[in-house]
Amino acid sequence: MNDEHLIVQEVAPRDGLQIEPTWVETTDKVALIEALSRAGFSRIEAGSFVSPRAIPALRDGDEVFRSFKRTAGVIYVALVPNLKGAQRALAAGADELNLVLSASQTHNLANMGMRPEQSLAAFGDIVRLAQGTTLSLNGSIATTFGCPFEGAISEDRVIALVDAYLELGLHGVTLADTTGMANPRQVRGLVSRVLQRVPASALTLHFHNTRGLGLANVLAAYEVGARRFDAALGGLGGCPFAPGASGNICTEDLVNLCEEMGIATGIDLPHLLTLSRQLPALLGHEVPGQVAKAGRNCDLHPPPESFHKADSNSRV
Repeated sequence: MNDEHLIVQEVAPRDGLQIEPTWVETTDKVALIEALSRAGFSRIEAGSFVSPRAIPALRDGDEVFRSFKRTAGVIYVALVPNLKGAQRALAAGADELNLVLSASQTHNLANMGMRPEQSLAAFGDIVRLAQGTTLSLNGSIATTFGCPFEGAISEDRVIALVDAYLELGLHGVTLADTTGMANPRQVRGLVSRVLQRVPASALTLHFHNTRGLGLANVLAAYEVGARRFDAALGGLGGCPFAPGASGNICTEDLVNLCEEMGIATGIDLPHLLTLSRQLPALLGHEVPGQVAKAGRNCDLHPPPESFHKADSNSRV
């Protein structure tokens, strides 16, 4: 991997759809995943294996994973909350499991129904399940940069959870800004510390754009060495257990930023824009992404008719 290359993990099929009030048919989820697979992503979070009572919008996770046509070279990730979810994901053919707990006690109780330490202890069963398989395991830390219930989260608290993940034998770590509370200075400081423990190839940043700082936080993390970021087509998503958690950073906006700055992603931006412009019809509402509305900088427009008249008059 080129040192300057930025990896985008697409999370719209999971994080993007989990709070949508309108049911998205299984066939439409499968079509979206297959279309995203053709865009050049190396990693797609394709669904989750949680209780259908908790996240009814993703209750068809087993069928989705068994139905979509896989593209060579793409890692298909599933979010799992516990051993039962991991067993379902393994049976459905997930390539990687994303395990999640919160740095915040209150958010973990709201999200998982237990304290973070209990979640961590339960992850040991999933690690044992994965032994002898090709499954990769990633550990996400929600509310890394702040909790809507408790406020600021200690950096040392996050570092302790990163160390606990590594001790368990997880292969990767995600730092998640669940409700968009991070700022660039905070991001630079914490990511610099984590990169002393986790290589850039195994660290993912998951930012939300709740307060408009999502892409600024990406750049802050990138500048200190982070190279992998979650994003959702159209800027979809949010956490159903966190008040005010609006969408993820928008995939096409992030890829556009990278193209403008000369940072390679390997992702087909025109293809993404086509997909994003289809989302309102699929979901029944507009989506937050900006580039799909405004177009790329290179998408030039003809001058207004008045320009031609003025130019003609000036030559008389």
